[in-house]
Amino acid sequence: MKLIVGLGNPGSGYKDTRHNIGFRAVDVIGNACGIKISKKKFFSQIGTGKIKLYDVILAKPLTYVNNSGEAVKKLLHDFSLTPKELIVVHDDIDLEKGILKIKERGGDGGHNGLRSMINLLQTDNFIRIRLGIGRPESKEDVVDYVLSSFDKKDQEWVQPLLIRAKTAVETLLIKGIINAMNEFNKRRMNEEF
Repeated sequence: MKLIVGLGNPGSGYKDTRHNIGFRAVDVIGNACGIKISKKKFFSQIGTGKIKLYDVILAKPLTYVNNSGEAVKKLLHDFSLTPKELIVVHDDIDLEKGILKIKERGGDGGHNGLRSMINLLQTDNFIRIRLGIGRPESKEDVVDYVLSSFDKKDQEWVQPLLIRAKTAVETLLIKGIINAMNEFNKRRMNEEF
C-alpha cells in the first residue's frame, strides 16, 4: 500500500491558489481512479482504493501546508506504513511553470510543508513529485505569490501538469522509482505533447 499525499491548505479561500496544486493533483488522481477523498480522519481528508491494481490512500492534510508533518505522521502511524511508502505531491517555485520532477529523497528546498514532514518523521526518505509553479515575475513576496490564484494564462499549463502528475503516480506504482525518474525527469512537459 502507498500513501499519496497532496499538499495544500484547507478551506475555500485557498482552493485555487498555487500552494494548493498538490491538493488539485490528488483530486485529479482520485477522480480518474474512482476514489472519493471524503472521509475526515487522521488530521486529513482521505480516500482509499486502487490505482492500476495497487492499494492506495489518497490524502489532503487539514493541518495547513506548514504543519503537514503532523497529518502525514499520523497517517503513516495509523495505517502502519513507513516513509518509504509515502509519495508527496507539492508545489515547487524552483521549477519552471508546468515542469514535473520526481525526487526520491533530499532536503526541504525551502518548502515549509516538506520541512515539517522531515522534522516530524525524522527522515527525508520519501518520494516527492515536484510540480513547477515558477517564481513571481516581480520581486513580489514569495508567500503572497504561492497564496495567490493562478492567472488565466496559467490555465494552459496547469491542467496538463495535473494530468502528468497522475501519470507519474501510476508510473511510480507500476515501474518503480528509478524508471519513473528516468521517464519524467529527462524531458520537459511541452516535449511530451
